[in-house]
Amino acid sequence: MFRHLRLAPLYMALCLGANAVVADGLEDLLNGDMRAMVLHEEPQEVPTVSFTDMDGEELTLAAFAGRYVLLNFWATWCAPCREEMPSLDRLQRALGGEAFAVVTVASGRNPPPAIRRFFEEEGVTDLPVYLDPRQAMARQMGVFGLPTTVLIDPEGREIGRLRGDADWAGAEALALIAALIGGEDG
Repeated sequence: MFRHLRLAPLYMALCLGANAVVADGLEDLLNGDMRAMVLHEEPQEVPTVSFTDMDGEELTLAAFAGRYVLLNFWATWCAPCREEMPSLDRLQRALGGEAFAVVTVASGRNPPPAIRRFFEEEGVTDLPVYLDPRQAMARQMGVFGLPTTVLIDPEGREIGRLRGDADWAGAEALALIAALIGGEDG
């Protein structure tokens, strides 16, 4: 029984070493727009707060459990959001599936007709529309400006955050997300 306890430090070192390699690998991918991504040393718990779809149905991030999620907070009146949204749409088209999803949440007052017009004008076709009209989710997640994008692991924990806009369909973002999902079928 005690013989296995002697091996505990070895197992712990192997585990910590493996985690460091993964973190180092991701940090090496933070180039271009992804330089603004802040990766956490340890995954952080995400508050359980609901948001709605366009039909008013409530859901939480638990609906995306088991996938990496790129959670983007945006608004129709936000100029950087307008620049960024088409690249989020292309990212979802390229890598979205069983292992990964782009989840965009309109934060604050964003009337559904304005959202539909925004998506139409920007050519966004592959992203569902989610709403956080009272900004409860944004507040609880510490979102202080738009756009803000939060990277969430399959266990529902925050592993990184990027404040401001980025080219999510650029080579750097695609490489980061592909490294995360590890070539799993998307």
